[in-house]
Amino acid sequence: MPTSEPVRLGRKRALPACPNPLFLRWLTELRDEAKEKGLKTQYTYQKAINSLNKYPLPLRNAKEAKILQNFGDGICKILDEKLQRHYRENGEQQMKETSEGKKKKKKKKREYVPQRRSGGYAVLLTLYRQSQIPGSKGFMFKLELQTEAQPLCDKSFAVPDLGSKYTAWSSVSTLIQKNLLIKTHTPARYSLTEEGLALAERLAAAEQETKVCSGGDEGEEEEAEIRVEDVCYLEPTKLYSVWTLLRPLGSLRPSICMNHITALQLNMFIVCLFHVMSACCSGSHHRKQELVKELQRNGVNFDVRKLNVGDFLWVAREKVTPVPGQLRLPAGRELVLDYIIERKRMDDLCGSIIDGRFREQKFRLKRCGLRRPIYLVEECGTAASHLSLPEATLQQAIINTQVIDGFFVKRVQDVRESAAYLTVMTRFLNKLYQNRTLTCRSRELEGDVSADEEERGIPSSSLISFAEFNHGALKNKCQTVREVFARQLMQISGLSGDKAAAILEHYSTPHSLMSAYDRCTSEAEKEKLLSTIRYGKLKRNVGPALSRTVYQLYCTPGPLS
Repeated sequence: MPTSEPVRLGRKRALPACPNPLFLRWLTELRDEAKEKGLKTQYTYQKAINSLNKYPLPLRNAKEAKILQNFGDGICKILDEKLQRHYRENGEQQMKETSEGKKKKKKKKREYVPQRRSGGYAVLLTLYRQSQIPGSKGFMFKLELQTEAQPLCDKSFAVPDLGSKYTAWSSVSTLIQKNLLIKTHTPARYSLTEEGLALAERLAAAEQETKVCSGGDEGEEEEAEIRVEDVCYLEPTKLYSVWTLLRPLGSLRPSICMNHITALQLNMFIVCLFHVMSACCSGSHHRKQELVKELQRNGVNFDVRKLNVGDFLWVAREKVTPVPGQLRLPAGRELVLDYIIERKRMDDLCGSIIDGRFREQKFRLKRCGLRRPIYLVEECGTAASHLSLPEATLQQAIINTQVIDGFFVKRVQDVRESAAYLTVMTRFLNKLYQNRTLTCRSRELEGDVSADEEERGIPSSSLISFAEFNHGALKNKCQTVREVFARQLMQISGLSGDKAAAILEHYSTPHSLMSAYDRCTSEAEKEKLLSTIRYGKLKRNVGPALSRTVYQLYCTPGPLS
């Protein structure tokens, strides 16, 4: 009989202790208490104990335990209450050390320093240089910052490298996360934190040392960094600040600058009509399809986009050519022409007057950044007699829109005439902008490079990009105090958008208006404070009645009689 193998004796490997001893202890107490009372919840607590014993990681609170089996809302609530009580009695440090086990030693984090000529490096250095300019506003807008920082970076801030989805601008999120950069307001404003300012100052000093060691002085190095050839890194749609970029270079001749700007301009384009199906076509699905079919029949090149204001607008889209080695065509740049249409059927006009949307829409159209807003009013024929408001009221609203609010109003009979007008407008704009060189301006920066052309009746060639236009027209975006104040004023009966804008020119916030009331010496003077403010093209006075109403609204304690 063969001998059996000797039995191996040894010590069993000790099982690891539960990394959540507090939760385990409390669940055990709850189970034992339920067992003494003969409650069935003892089995529920036992199941939770079994799940907890199998879980190898520490839990910071009971909410994290919901991922385990048999941990419902009731058990988690009890454990959280016990944990809070334990925290109050023993302090945060002891609670963390007890519930999470031994506290791991924190490794000392390395200071984040962006690599030279990277996106983060260029952004920090640009903001620092801007902060050193006397009278600096202390922040920069996105488009402005991208353009100024581009010559300091080897990667593009707008176009990702081949095979990548990231640009140099992607590093801005890292700067914000590292508390070096702060982003505020809408549109976004970027400025340095105290830590970012200190780091940027060190980067600027290191940059200066690099220039000295390389044997060139500061002026020569700056010119070398911002050569005309280097500006090609700029995204072409950010042309509004090319002059800002080239302005420090005294050695560059104006002819060179102008030639370079022409090379970046959008001078090969097609004009296409943009509209949104869900909002622009009131009525049945049949009427919506009828408009589309009419546009297609007329050969109109149109696209469907989500528009945050208006129903139709025209966009100059760059003609693009295929790139060797790339499957898809590159995205063409898009600039919005200065014409936008709000389409109103008479039944929709009636509804918008009743619910207050009509005044708000006119206000938003006026401040959308496009200079030539149009109202396309579509008659309903005999259907107008069945509307909630008298036809005379609707006709008066249309006249007021044209005469008082200053909109161009085009009246048509039906969907077919609407499509015909859109077709004629598209062909007219194609001819109007033919052989013209278009550049991109930004709503974020003050000033208008085409004001002279506008005064002479020539349509502007300096246009807003579609992306910036649509983002700026968001209805529910974060609003400034000035915008909220304007909306408040426009809720007053008889106070139109022109009147609100005129009041805002004198008193941009409720605080400034209240301060002006405080400086008045009598009640009569307060009531007449706004009466002589002129508004609109005819420069009429706001008048004493509206002035008194605004004063009563903001200065009367309690409800108005």
